[in-house]
Formats: sequence, C-alpha cells, structure tokens
Amino acid sequence: MSNHHYKFNVKMGCPGCSNAIQEALGPLSGLKSLDISLGQQTVSVIAEPSLSYNAVLAAIKGKGKAVHSGEIDGVPQSI
Repeated sequence: MSNHHYKFNVKMGCPGCSNAIQEALGPLSGLKSLDISLGQQTVSVIAEPSLSYNAVLAAIKGKGKAVHSGEIDGVPQSI
C-alpha cells in the first residue's frame, strides 16, 4: 500500500501554534513527512497507511486547535 497525503486547514495565530502541532504530530508512528504553514494555515502530512487520518486529526485537536477542513489524497473528509 502507498502512503497517504492528509491536509488540514487549521487556525493558527502564532509560531507557538505551529510548534504545538509539530510536538503533537512528530512522535506519531507512521509519519513520513510534516509541513506546517502558518501563513497558509495548513498542515500537510505524508503518512504510511498505518497512520490514520482520524489519528492525525485527533492529535491536532488535542492541542486545542480548530480544524476547519481536512482531506485525504485530495478528497474532502469530515472533521
């Protein structure tokens, strides 16, 4: 199975917000790459199939961040 690309639109107000997301997602097993854009308010994740969309979403929300939208491989998902 191939890797998945998860993309989230996340409300972030400062570098501390992006750092909190980095800390939440960095240790997740199956994470291949992580790109957080404060300017675009996006979090992009390349993940092995073993790391689910819902696990990444839960980790972001667990830091108290508002997630406005999400997608898997370009397909919109529920948040």
